[in-house]
Amino acid sequence: MEKTTSQELNLHIKGAWILKAMLGSYLVTGVSLLLLAFLMYKWNWDEGKISVGIIVVYVLSTFVGGFIIGKCAKSRKFLWGLASGILYFSLLLIISLAFYHSLQDDGGNALFSLLLCAGGGTLGGMVS
Repeated sequence: MEKTTSQELNLHIKGAWILKAMLGSYLVTGVSLLLLAFLMYKWNWDEGKISVGIIVVYVLSTFVGGFIIGKCAKSRKFLWGLASGILYFSLLLIISLAFYHSLQDDGGNALFSLLLCAGGGTLGGMVS
């Protein structure tokens, strides 16, 4: 039987932190998007209100992920939150590319979304 080094154990623990943060973020995303869809249906919102709703979903979801990972990390929480937000955006980008095979909008919107996700994660890590 092989012995697990402390470095390998530390890597597994940090992987679990990241997994918890991503699961929390995407759970909040799913629930928030369902709520947004209901509100769109109920009150026939225009495109401007929907765009604001999506921005709120990004920030809220990454805030939760940053908060979760910050609670786990106990030190350098804002950096862990930043990493969580960037990873959240990266996964969204990969999923979008897998479905659409290209970016639907220009690079400015993608950069804005990255900044929102990174900022939300960082803020969540700082507050935790």
